Amino acid sequence: MSYAFVSVYVVLMIAFGIGPALYALYLALTDASGGFAGLDNFTRVTGDFRFWPAVTHVALYLVIWLVALVVLVTLLAVVVHTIRVRWLSRTLRFVFYLPGALAGASSVLLWLFVLDPTAGPAGGLLRLLGFESFIQVIVPGNLPVIFAVIAFWTGAGGWIVIMYGALNNISNEVIEAARMDGAGAAQIAWRIQLPMLRKWISYMGIMSLAAGTQLFVEPQLLSQASNAVVPNDYSLNQLGYQYAFQQNDFNGAAAISLLLLVVALALSAVFVTRGGLFERD
Repeated sequence: MSYAFVSVYVVLMIAFGIGPALYALYLALTDASGGFAGLDNFTRVTGDFRFWPAVTHVALYLVIWLVALVVLVTLLAVVVHTIRVRWLSRTLRFVFYLPGALAGASSVLLWLFVLDPTAGPAGGLLRLLGFESFIQVIVPGNLPVIFAVIAFWTGAGGWIVIMYGALNNISNEVIEAARMDGAGAAQIAWRIQLPMLRKWISYMGIMSLAAGTQLFVEPQLLSQASNAVVPNDYSLNQLGYQYAFQQNDFNGAAAISLLLLVVALALSAVFVTRGGLFERD
């Protein structure tokens, strides 16, 4: 029966994962006429004046988002887990998880309203920070932080619930033994809970990294809402979209997608090795 369950996943993985990746590899190594192009497509896209700014934008966003995600999600999960009042703990988990219902484009549309100093609920705070208009808020220099805030708001709650479940799997005997030895809540969290959450934190990092490298919806909608104040080639996925559907260059778009895949796999390998994801207890 286990093979039957796994077979469904394998079929879907081949159809929607390995198959498209192999086709992208074929496109990236050929030219428009189907002839072998070697690394010409990769050289061409990396030499595009838009490529390295897009890399910088995505890299800044990922650093801010992943650091905030790992630190704050783990901290909030531990805090919620230490609350002994059951109804309060359940309420906090529900409140944290609720923003995830507004994922994707709907979340961005909501934040378009929130980030407007003249109409949004955070207008007073934004004006206090020196922003008088929506255009001033979404200048490209502010976008990595804005996108990280949006991503954290929509995705952190689900990870808090997952981390809370992982904390529940830690043996109560271990926690009680630590308390009997005189460990306080902070020492228990630092010396017991965090080391035992290492694999879960690594898993969260890998999944969030995979999602973050595909940044597209947020800058695309902001570009349309701001009349191109936010460029339509801000992220690598947007640049790939421009190559494929504006320039009719699917070979260049495939090269960009493969470069993203290679970088994401390399960074994921770091999370796997440092987090001991496949180590046996």
